Amino acid sequence: MFKFNLPEKRKGYHYKIENVVASVSLNQSIDLVTIARAMGDEVDYKPEQFPGLVFRLKRPRTATLIFSSGKMVCTGAKSEKEVFKAVETIINKLKSKGVELVSEPRVQIQNVVASASLNAEVNLEKAAFLLDNAMYEPEQFPGLIYRMDSPRVVLLIFSSGNMVCTGAKHEEDVKIAVERIYNQLKELGVLLEA
Repeated sequence: MFKFNLPEKRKGYHYKIENVVASVSLNQSIDLVTIARAMGDEVDYKPEQFPGLVFRLKRPRTATLIFSSGKMVCTGAKSEKEVFKAVETIINKLKSKGVELVSEPRVQIQNVVASASLNAEVNLEKAAFLLDNAMYEPEQFPGLIYRMDSPRVVLLIFSSGNMVCTGAKHEEDVKIAVERIYNQLKELGVLLEA
């Protein structure tokens, strides 16, 4: 008789980083028209529609807004490491086209956004009643909004057990927040595990 190993429904939780947003300062003003001419198709610059230049990279897959003030916003990265790689790639490309940069860029992570699954349904009514800093108004929004103090993040928790974590400043904050809320919800008896 054959025996098939079917995957068990995993208990616990998992998460995935969806987007890391970082601000970058070049500590100098830059001429976007010169950059647009030098970079050609690698950038999008339509000053009549938007004051910044958009620099898209395929690897890592990011979009970076560059402003004449020397400020940049990098979005789309899937990790902090990808943010630094994207900034390094852009700086190297600008330098190779003759753009003079007087100092090293200052990179600061602004927001790490992640999706997560608790692998269990959640009784949101009960969770809203038992959790401090929780808001649940199902006629306005189908998820519970939970503002965690440490790490300082906002969690959107849905009855399906799916979750969005936003506001983290480091990937480690996401890991801590998801683990902490999973344990809290389990302790409160609001996880409906199969």
